[in-house]
Amino acid sequence: MSAPLLQPGVRVREVWAWAMYDFANSGYTTVVITAVFGAYFVAGVAGNAPWATFAWTLALSVSYGLIMLTAPLIGAWADAHAGKKRLLWLTTLGCVGFTALLYWAGPGALALAIIALVASNYFFGTGENLIAAFLPELARPRALGRVSGWGWSLGYVGGLVSLAASLAWIGWAQDHGLGADDFVRVSMVITAALFLVASLPTLLLLRERAVPQPAQRARNAWAQVRHTLGHLRRLPDLRRFLVCTVLYQAGIQAVITLAAIYANQVFHFDTARTIQLVLVVNVTAALGAFFFGHVQDRIGHVRAIALTLLGWIGMVLLAWAAPDETLFWIAANLAGLCMGASQSAARAMVGLLAPPAQQAEFFGLWGLAVKLASILGPLTYGAASWISAGDHRRALLVTGSFFVAGLLALRGIEAGRGWRAAQRFARDGREG
Repeated sequence: MSAPLLQPGVRVREVWAWAMYDFANSGYTTVVITAVFGAYFVAGVAGNAPWATFAWTLALSVSYGLIMLTAPLIGAWADAHAGKKRLLWLTTLGCVGFTALLYWAGPGALALAIIALVASNYFFGTGENLIAAFLPELARPRALGRVSGWGWSLGYVGGLVSLAASLAWIGWAQDHGLGADDFVRVSMVITAALFLVASLPTLLLLRERAVPQPAQRARNAWAQVRHTLGHLRRLPDLRRFLVCTVLYQAGIQAVITLAAIYANQVFHFDTARTIQLVLVVNVTAALGAFFFGHVQDRIGHVRAIALTLLGWIGMVLLAWAAPDETLFWIAANLAGLCMGASQSAARAMVGLLAPPAQQAEFFGLWGLAVKLASILGPLTYGAASWISAGDHRRALLVTGSFFVAGLLALRGIEAGRGWRAAQRFARDGREG
């Protein structure tokens, strides 16, 4: 990391503090959504009912729907009041608290499990949008890919730490005769505690560089969002990228949400082996995010994202055709590489295409696109598995079509043209 890559006045310590939030919140998605609680929800809380996988995806979809309704409004308010940091405190404490509440989500406690899951995921997703909006304040345009990659790769390390802690506890619990009803619930408390502790550097050291916008304060949040959406035609590359995001992120979110369920139902992975799988995948994801950020800044944002989408398509075909665990492990690690690279690349792309002084609002729109994808992808998988009487291979293949659609939508986007349009949009002002 060198000073010319950072915005004036930004210190390396502050970039580290920003990246630590990726470290902190990744434990939530890795343990709660991907590796541990999802499979336990289906098998333990819902008792392997035929509708259990669909109920899991539906609960997550409700939380994503709430984020969609509020993300642009929260972003507009944060821009107007320079309040990203204050809101980040609130979302962090909310996610930590409701994750800990999952301790009481045992067999039969379906209502409690769904309420805590919806609330914790809502606060997680809202905080994810807010921390992303700090990126253009820290990195120069030519280094957005690298700095985003540093944060995302550190995030996968955080996921590894949370998973390793959960795996250590589960191993001890199993050695002492405890079952999943005991060790899964305690792992939720461990995950919540690690999230809180690891987020403290961000909450204490990261500066709010945005200044209040009096003109934006004059409008309420709904009016500001309507105004911005009405002017998206002046940002055609950003608008097209948001559509592209909905499509390919639908595939990614399905993989993230249902990886443990797929491994359990198709290859009969137990909780410990699923965690081992996700541990390995997190390593490849961290490598993908870190190194691909440099590639992205070198070859360009659009080409970099296209390359990752080709990788995702290959992964789906491998996992679908895998006759045994060997090919599935290869597919899973390919997914890790593509996940780290594509997620980091998308965040950097939005940072490049969003007008200055409206970063939180436009990252809120990006969050809306991702959360719409988070409803579309998992629900498509859940419905496909239900309709096909539990054929998870077919459900994965159906979900993989989103990556093909995203690749087609990516055509015609020019990052340089989009950046120039964003600068003109900012110069002309909000009344233009």
